[in-house]
Formats: sequence, C-alpha cells, structure tokens
Amino acid sequence: MPTKTTSTRDHILGLIKKRKQLTVSVIALELDITEMAVRRHLNTLERDGIVETTLLRQAMGRPTHVYQLSHTGEETFPRDYGTLAVELLDDLMDLDGIEKVEELFKKRRERQRKRFEKRIGIGKTLEEKVQELAQLQNEQGFMVEITHEEDGSIIFKEYNCPIAAVAKQFPMICESELLLFKEVLDTEDIECKMCIATGHDPHCYYKIRNTN
Repeated sequence: MPTKTTSTRDHILGLIKKRKQLTVSVIALELDITEMAVRRHLNTLERDGIVETTLLRQAMGRPTHVYQLSHTGEETFPRDYGTLAVELLDDLMDLDGIEKVEELFKKRRERQRKRFEKRIGIGKTLEEKVQELAQLQNEQGFMVEITHEEDGSIIFKEYNCPIAAVAKQFPMICESELLLFKEVLDTEDIECKMCIATGHDPHCYYKIRNTN
C-alpha cells in the first residue's frame, strides 16, 4: 500500500515514470488499490494534461488503454536546467570571454525575434501586438498579465521567469529581452520597472507607452 508520506497520485505518477506506459489494472495491482480509485486519479491527471492515453492493440483480445506521462507531466519531475545553463555559460566565458556570452544572447534574441515577428505579423495596432506577445511569452511559461493605466500606457507583467537563474548571473539577458520587446513591438517607448532576477521584485514589470 502507498505510504502516508506520499500521496496515491504521486505513487501513480512515479510508477508511470518508471514503466513509461501502464494500464489501470497493472497500476491497481502494483499499488494494491482498486481500479476505480486508479481511474479516479487518472481522470484528474488526464484532465490536467499530466497524463495521456493511447489505445494499444494486442495480438489477441480487445485493445486496451495505456497511460503515459505527457510533456507537462514529464516536467513535473525535478529538472535543473537553470544551474546547467549557468554552468555552461560560465565555462563559455572562461574559455572565450564575456563577449562570446553576449554574442550567444544576441543570437538567441535574433532567433526569438524572427519567430515572434512571424506570429505577430504586420498591420496590427500596438495593443494587438502586445496581446500576441503576451500569448507567446505565456507559451514559454512567463505568466503574463496585461493592464492599462489612465494615460493609455500598457502594463506588461510577468509573474514567472523561466530564465531567472541565468538572469541572476548574467543580467545582460534581461537587457536583451527588453531589446527584443522593442523590436517586435516596433517601439522605443518601453521601460522595465521591475525584474524578478534582482531577487527583490515580485514580478517583471514593463511599461509600454501607447502613443496611438
């Protein structure tokens, strides 16, 4: 039986992680719980996009549903991309100097700009561009919120920063991010008022003046 210190949900996820694909009956047998209880947890996990099902056809008998982790589910397990990225950038700086790191961030910005401009397109208002930019950032996990001030300025807040670990060590990536925003929104009237990477601010806060 699952121990009290670990939830049944976590046991199910751990089991699927180890075995890659499992049926309800196998999970129930492994954890010594009812199939109904397993289905209840799996239904919730599937609804939340953490697991997904595949219909497995067998040589004999009826096809059966197997459960596996989705990409989102895989990401719920510990990963330390930030530390790895910082270590690699530190090594690059030791080998080739800070200029090489700056060049790397520039290439990243150019790649992002091309992808963003393709999505944003042409002929849109600043407001429309900001909304599309928010969608693009949300797809990368930035948790964007847009509000407006009385003077017409657009407030662009990011409550999560997937690159915070890198930004704390190499704040130039934040400068590159601001330049990217200016390029894709086609305006110089953007200020970064707060930054999560400082360790003091609760979110990244950009003020975009709308002169239209």
